[in-house]
Amino acid sequence: MKLITKFAQTLSFAFSAMILPIFLIQAFWVKLTVLRLPEPSGQRAGRCGDGKVLKLLIIGDSAAAGVGVDEQKDALAGQLSTTLAAKHEVYWRLIANTGFTSADIIKELKTLTKQKYDYVLVSVGVNDVTHLKRVKDWTTNLKAIAELLNFKFGAPIVLLTNIPPMNKFTAIPFPLNWCLGLRAQKFNKLMINLARNYDRCCVLTLELPFNHKYIAEDGFHPSILAYSVWAKQAAEKIASLD
Repeated sequence: MKLITKFAQTLSFAFSAMILPIFLIQAFWVKLTVLRLPEPSGQRAGRCGDGKVLKLLIIGDSAAAGVGVDEQKDALAGQLSTTLAAKHEVYWRLIANTGFTSADIIKELKTLTKQKYDYVLVSVGVNDVTHLKRVKDWTTNLKAIAELLNFKFGAPIVLLTNIPPMNKFTAIPFPLNWCLGLRAQKFNKLMINLARNYDRCCVLTLELPFNHKYIAEDGFHPSILAYSVWAKQAAEKIASLD
């Protein structure tokens, strides 16, 4: 058995060594050729609706920031706050930047003053995957994010959005997309395991068909339709926990 395991590890190492140059070339090509979309214009904080007060923070990467649409009203923050406003008086805030990794979110959280939020939706992971974040660092950072959110914002319910299936990003060629997709799956499993250790933390498993209608023109970010589905599923999750 030990011999078989050692042989399998050797094969895996040899395969990785052979295919690594292909991954590096493809990664460089994607970086040079992928369409760079700006973050949408519009307000990043506001109030809407009437009813029971609900305070919402959305924090994270370019997807949280709304890259893929032109205006914030069509992005996640705009659509989610509007959906929740049907039954709540919603006070919402968006803190997100293109390129944010889990480490960047930790740094950002440390700069924020304490205040009260009922829900925090987090979008993180894609950049950790593309930056080849180590599994140990990913787990450590997720834990730090959960604990900082609890400390800074009055123990809100935290919704960690799962990393999308990166193998379906049309901007990334095969076999690089396959490799990143496997990495994203592994990171998602670690995210689920971490959420089980926190009573007020859960994973929002976004369910999208991922055809061309749900992907922005850069082949990487959500389209307005994808943001609509994300907002709807987040609102339903919040309603089930409210």
